[in-house]
Amino acid sequence: MKKITLAVLCILYGFLSHAQQCPRLTNPVNGSIEVPVNTTITWNSVDGIVGYLISLGTTPGGTEILNRRSAGLINSFTPEVGLPDDTLIYVTIEMFLPGQQIVLCPGESFRTVDVTKPPGCTNLVEPVDNAINIAVNGKLTWAYAPTATGYRISIGSSPGGAEIADNIDVGNVLTYRPRVELPLDQEIFVQIVPYNENGDAGSCIRESFTTGVPEFDCLLYYDSVSGATVKLSPEIDFPDQIGICAGEGAKLLKSRDRARGFRWYRLNGDGTETLLSETDEVSIERFGKYRYEAYNMVTQFGATIECASTKEFMVVSSGAAFINRIDVARESNGLEIEIQVSGSGNYEFALDNEGGPYQDSPVFSGIPTGEHTAYVRDKNGCGISKRLVERGITKKDFPKFFTPNGDGINDFWQFVPPPDTGEISVESIWVYDRYGNLMAQVDPNSKGWSGNFNGNPLPASDYWFKAVTFNRRKIFGHFTLKR
Repeated sequence: MKKITLAVLCILYGFLSHAQQCPRLTNPVNGSIEVPVNTTITWNSVDGIVGYLISLGTTPGGTEILNRRSAGLINSFTPEVGLPDDTLIYVTIEMFLPGQQIVLCPGESFRTVDVTKPPGCTNLVEPVDNAINIAVNGKLTWAYAPTATGYRISIGSSPGGAEIADNIDVGNVLTYRPRVELPLDQEIFVQIVPYNENGDAGSCIRESFTTGVPEFDCLLYYDSVSGATVKLSPEIDFPDQIGICAGEGAKLLKSRDRARGFRWYRLNGDGTETLLSETDEVSIERFGKYRYEAYNMVTQFGATIECASTKEFMVVSSGAAFINRIDVARESNGLEIEIQVSGSGNYEFALDNEGGPYQDSPVFSGIPTGEHTAYVRDKNGCGISKRLVERGITKKDFPKFFTPNGDGINDFWQFVPPPDTGEISVESIWVYDRYGNLMAQVDPNSKGWSGNFNGNPLPASDYWFKAVTFNRRKIFGHFTLKR
């Protein structure tokens, strides 16, 4: 029983001890009247605590004026926008104790003075009067005008201007952020007029400051954080020409570049531009000249600046290639193959593999003998054309007869490339008589064989030939010499 009584006494003593530690108002003291509305509320300090909370209201324990504002270890508080006049103000202080619950101290009160005059003028705190290089999206801050219960603000780009803010009532606050960004590199004039129920401060002076001018090179920008020079404009990779395939209709173009924003324009004949899209893709329906733009956003002095990269390109009609012919020549290191094409597209070339690799040049050198297939691909995606480098030549592709009589018609016997190939795919030709004697070796690039042997005309008869193609294939046949 004694132990229980002792415990209760300890708890009660602790409570009374803490109650005695609660601070009391030192300014204004409890029950004061005619207290200035801009007074600083103070109380005596208490040792061993972690911090204070202060609440202000118009009823005992009320918090409608100030709701449990932390004061830290400072035993004073100055209301930023003052206190209401001719009002009974109740003050409640709470204390943080180490390892214990918050202690709620008894409330005290005082009455503020009845304000009967308008407030005086105030001044800018941030930015200060005549400041320079001010951000265009920052907020304005001004000093509290004692007894003021509200403020009206005017902002303009001239001493009497108000095009940015025209006598706007911002209420009982000490900051204001304009609804629009301020212009760059411009002197801005600000007038703040405090008021209360008795009237306003009258004609307060206008203060001014100057907004900043962004100064940086999008291509060579020094990053003070990393210490490196960086390029702020996006790197863009876009072709000089885009083709729309025959019968395709509209073509959807999509950017693969990394950027914050995109724009696509059609360039008109009169020098103007028509905006087509502001996303990373655009639908193109007409041929002509266009401009693609990618940009990043950079902020300085509060202003948002674009660092852009741009590329003009042509949109043209495109289609699959028509392979006119394939020229083949024997070089010391192998065959040289040149693919001759026509068409409206933009073409690239490959040999033997439809999947590539493709090259821009139609000429291939150092190609081994053998059968090859040429592929021509439209870079605009309008199709792939292919053709054998050498058509399968047979003896039927050689003339059946010739008449070397000097009349200018069929005076020479020679291999003539078939019209569907267009190339001379035969490397060498030999002509024999019926006994197998060599009569002539014919150059496929010459006029042909005249029917003579050692300068003497040979008799009308059948003769035999052997031809060898670039692919080392041999062809045998015969023809008739007519006199």
